Amino acid sequence: MTSIVPARSTGVRVLVVDDEPGLREMLGILLKREGHEVTVAPGFARARDLVLTQEAFALILTDVVMPDGSGLDLLTVAKQRNAATEVIVMTAHSTVDVALEAMRRGAYDFVAKPFQAAEMRLLVGRALEKSAIVAENARLRARIAQVSPDDPLEVLGKSAPMRAIADLVRRIAPSRSTVLVTGESGTGKERIARAIHQCSDRDKKPFMVVNCGALPENLMESELFGHEKGAFTGASGRHTGLFREADGGTLLLDEIGELPLALQVKLLRALQERKVRPVGATAEISVDVRVIAATNRDVEEDVAAGRFRQDLYYRLNIIRLEVPPLRARTEDIPALVDQFIQRFAEDHGKSVRGMSPEALREVLAYPFPGNVRELENAIERAVTLRGSVDRPRRSPALDRGARLGRGPVAARAARGGLQPRPADGRGRASADPAGPRANERQPHAGGQAPRRDLPLAPLPARQARARVWRRARGGLAAVTHRHLPPRWAPFLVHPRGWP
Repeated sequence: MTSIVPARSTGVRVLVVDDEPGLREMLGILLKREGHEVTVAPGFARARDLVLTQEAFALILTDVVMPDGSGLDLLTVAKQRNAATEVIVMTAHSTVDVALEAMRRGAYDFVAKPFQAAEMRLLVGRALEKSAIVAENARLRARIAQVSPDDPLEVLGKSAPMRAIADLVRRIAPSRSTVLVTGESGTGKERIARAIHQCSDRDKKPFMVVNCGALPENLMESELFGHEKGAFTGASGRHTGLFREADGGTLLLDEIGELPLALQVKLLRALQERKVRPVGATAEISVDVRVIAATNRDVEEDVAAGRFRQDLYYRLNIIRLEVPPLRARTEDIPALVDQFIQRFAEDHGKSVRGMSPEALREVLAYPFPGNVRELENAIERAVTLRGSVDRPRRSPALDRGARLGRGPVAARAARGGLQPRPADGRGRASADPAGPRANERQPHAGGQAPRRDLPLAPLPARQARARVWRRARGGLAAVTHRHLPPRWAPFLVHPRGWP
């Protein structure tokens, strides 16, 4: 007969299986005192039904020899039902063969009867820790699978322009059509090209990238189409070329606008005929490659000026994706910030949880001429400089910008047609509208001191806020406004009363 032993609600479910009533009762009491929800079963058949029909158990303690079955068979059933379930095998007939077979089937440990309660308590605690880790890993893998690689479009962004691009990527991915991706430098054109590849039936094949402006013309031809041994001076061996290496997959021609005119003719033939001829070869080789081209140039202007072949432009521009700059999709910035902070914190071994709300407001106010690449570099800088949980002093470059009237308050005042006003002794802007200019040094007790545009609270108040900050972060650091690049200062608006 199966019975349920009441337990304090911890959510950890444990199944005890043994044909000895006294042992079942003893283990039930022991586990109940540890706060676990305990189910007991008198034999194999009942335990198997519980494993198959109820919510998965975190831990099973089972005897090996029972009248209606073997505990080793129950171990197999439990592992098939849920890999995170840990099983401790108990037996009074301990042999090396039985122990080895139990471990081979995935048992956490093998215990010989009789055993001490303290020994079992310690063993149960360790087994439950492992079960929790395995279950958490499974949840994390499932969460990762929701984003990549099954749904690579999630990483593109949630803003309306990026959702439209993601929808178009989803529609064009199954085709073989050439795609032209345009947009400012640093907007993520390669990421979009990679998403097209991952959403297509070519995702198991290579994804190759070449920067058309990175190599001289003679080397670029060899890099794209390959060469034979002895084709030119220094060609000591054969080279397959990117078109053949990407056969069956996708080739991204980045900065296609930098490709020399002589190579544009050969590229056009490769796209039309789907064949390439290596340098020094006499025969053409068929290839199956989807070509995606990317550029930050105005291709139509280059065509009109004769810098880009019109026929190649029409061949590449079958499907066009225009990637908006980051300043046009600020809704994507918080997610990008979190992604970059997590990556660089792991790379640099930093305990950085995230970005403070104040710093995020500064980031959202910045126009980002360098787009996503500039944001990525700025976050790497900020995470690298975030060396401890203490908030560092303001960047000297930021202070210099404030003293020279280039700080955020000065910029805001200039936009409003007002002169920046000095701060009074309490850290607030002076009410005198005829205050002195920002660049002037003002008399100060004990000598002259340069004034600041940024109103500062008294030192004790700033120290108190810093202590609250550290307690709120639970000992983990955060990226604050003081870690952001000094060149952002003219564009940033500081909340009043910042330390």
